[in-house]
Amino acid sequence: MFRRRGNNAANTHQSHDSTEVASGKKKRERIDWQQLKRLFSYTKPYRKELILSLVGVSLASLIGLIFPIIVRRLFNGAFTEGTSVRWLDYTALGLIVLFIAQAVLNYFRVYFISLVGEGVVADLRRDTFSRLIKLPISFFESRKTGELTSRLTTDVTTIQSVVSTSLPQLFSQTFTLIGGTILMVVINFKLSLVMLATIPAVILAGAYFGRKLRKISTEFQDKVASANADAEEAIVGIREVKAFTAEGIEERRYQKGISASYDMGLKRARVRAYFTPTIIMVAFTAVTVILWYGGRLVILDGLPPGDLITFLLLTFFVAGSIGSFTGLYSQFQEALGSSRRVFELLDEKSDLVELDNPKELESVAGAVRFEQMSFRYGDRGEENILKDLNLDVKAGEIIAIVGPSGSGKTTLVSLIPRFYDPVNGAITLDGVDLRDLGLEDLRSHIGIVPQETLLFSGSINENIRYGKEDATGDEVEAAAMAANAHEFILNFEAGYETLVGERGIKLSGGQKQRVAIARAILKDPRILILDEATSSLDSESEALVQEALDSLMQGRTTFVIAHRLSTIRNADRIIVLDEGQIVQEGSHDKLLTDGGLYKELYDKQFNPE
Repeated sequence: MFRRRGNNAANTHQSHDSTEVASGKKKRERIDWQQLKRLFSYTKPYRKELILSLVGVSLASLIGLIFPIIVRRLFNGAFTEGTSVRWLDYTALGLIVLFIAQAVLNYFRVYFISLVGEGVVADLRRDTFSRLIKLPISFFESRKTGELTSRLTTDVTTIQSVVSTSLPQLFSQTFTLIGGTILMVVINFKLSLVMLATIPAVILAGAYFGRKLRKISTEFQDKVASANADAEEAIVGIREVKAFTAEGIEERRYQKGISASYDMGLKRARVRAYFTPTIIMVAFTAVTVILWYGGRLVILDGLPPGDLITFLLLTFFVAGSIGSFTGLYSQFQEALGSSRRVFELLDEKSDLVELDNPKELESVAGAVRFEQMSFRYGDRGEENILKDLNLDVKAGEIIAIVGPSGSGKTTLVSLIPRFYDPVNGAITLDGVDLRDLGLEDLRSHIGIVPQETLLFSGSINENIRYGKEDATGDEVEAAAMAANAHEFILNFEAGYETLVGERGIKLSGGQKQRVAIARAILKDPRILILDEATSSLDSESEALVQEALDSLMQGRTTFVIAHRLSTIRNADRIIVLDEGQIVQEGSHDKLLTDGGLYKELYDKQFNPE
């Protein structure tokens, strides 16, 4: 189990609107550092392992700096008369011992920092998925599934590389840079000034290329996420793809997305290709100048040869550190781009506001009332889908909802479990406004059997238990029997442990629907929503499912959306919707007698001539 983090990291809100883009470089940098600070706040639960790793890094870096000092002593002593071979042997042995100690320290450094990296990634993925799964339906309607899963995979993996690799390297190179510079100044101040004169050029190059890399890497990840989303859609809808022989269409669509990411990858590669040779050129130019100037000091000023060799070694160490800093800067910039997208999900605000102290329903009768209720989808224009709708449904009443396509039937029942909130008016359950109830509490009393049932890729047993996770085996079987599913389940070799495949692909439409009904029966809700639950079934399956539904509806407040009007004759009341308004209301016989839209719909089905 991963250690549970506090919410401090997830609660920080980051704004990423267009006004920030235009607010200037200084503001962007400040926000970047805040974001980096937020990212590393995820290491807090692993503080002990992180400290042990950084201690290992520090000691290993210290040993690395001792090496040039020993080399200095070795070369200066080797050119002095009277130097014994045994002294040379002891020096070489000491170096071997140092390298062994450094290897042991590096082992612990890698081990502990890996623990930190894996833990941070697990926490990020858990927090991101936890936030995702709690966002409202409206959020998912405007985003592709593949894009969201890419945030959990590609982006978080990029972040992991920074925490697991770049952070200890940053610490190590900082230690080496500072320690190496101090030693160089001690050995020869003049040579140190020559070396330090090259640093500004490297820093400026790193900053310039780092900013470009961050922007390009962010765009690259967006292109990859988009391509992944297209691929996932094609795989999920593979039956439709095959049925319409649309393999070529999907292949071209995916290739277009991959080509876009490839072009962005090439652009990133070009920036890196300019960046690396620039740093190498500056570093080796510095070494050449130092070698030239140091040689003059050896010849003209009597600088010991060992000092010059040691200084050159330290120059390589310091130049390597500076070069690493520029590379690390680029990696941190890439991680900031990835973390921005992850934190955008963590910071996503739900448009369904929940009270801090919601009302609790001790017992639910199931009376539902719509009071002057209007609704529209925020991204589909300003016209209301449902308009000033009033409807009073008594507890245990069966209400059928009919109307032409697009009249608002599914939208109406989607408001009952509060998938959306009305823009005007109110919806109440037993006299309590739905907005005053906790979402989990409200939805625990509602069961839904949709037209297209989604089963998860586990066993039949697991899918039925989705309605009540702690149900006993007897309760599961009783629910399956009530749903007319028990018999066909036992015909499978594995019975209730039969795997249904992704989205229930191994079961027929009628079998999936009966498993869904069993799931709803096991939940035992007070309010039941049936959204054209039999419209896509053949006659035999429809009869079995309808019988199961009749059993399920007993004693529950039920909303039935039905395209086949023959299935709702026994409803207590039939509501006729047209263009978002209730235009007729009554029993089947009364509505036929009154004429109007219901009779028109009925005649089209049963008297088409």
